[in-house]
Amino acid sequence: MKYFNYVLILLGAVVAIYAKAEEHQDQYILISGIVILMIGIYRVSKTIPSRKERDDETDTED
Repeated sequence: MKYFNYVLILLGAVVAIYAKAEEHQDQYILISGIVILMIGIYRVSKTIPSRKERDDETDTED
């Protein structure tokens, strides 16, 4: 599942760059690429613990 998130990020970036590189930009493709990119980033960020949670874990280990 972790690799799926990275694939979403990569796919979104490629689609956004492709849509931006054309002479006549297709805004719908660009927006969909950005949305895919943001979904991937959101899914990755959900797996990173917050600083407060990390501090609580280190306090209980002492």
